Amino acid sequence: MEYRKYGDTYYVRMDRGDEIISELISLCEKEEIASATFSGIGGCGSAQIQTFIPESGEFELQYYEGMLELVSMTGNIISGENGLYHHTHAVFALKDGDEHRVAAGHLKEVIVSYTAEIELRPVIDGVIKRKQDEETGTGFWNFS
Repeated sequence: MEYRKYGDTYYVRMDRGDEIISELISLCEKEEIASATFSGIGGCGSAQIQTFIPESGEFELQYYEGMLELVSMTGNIISGENGLYHHTHAVFALKDGDEHRVAAGHLKEVIVSYTAEIELRPVIDGVIKRKQDEETGTGFWNFS
């Protein structure tokens, strides 16, 4: 991973083998960024995508491998009691045999195949924290 800060925005290039989510969290820890939003594109080799199932209160996990074009990724990093948390959604284009397909959802983990280009925008003059929602068992933004 390599990055530069221009103005208030960090421009991040991920390289082959980098895991995007953990690298972004590490960058935030290193730069003392308590909350941020981000978006990106790239080429990946594997991804774990989750779908939340409200009836069970659990995530269903799908694993994809091969040439995955990261068409769109958007998310945020916020502060919680035990460190930083991410909430990321992504859309991938992939080839399955002779078919071109799309896979999308809540991104758990993704490994870069050749590059990813990400814009990270820290929250200015404030911090967004994490609040646990008892009904769903997931965390939401807390502005207090």
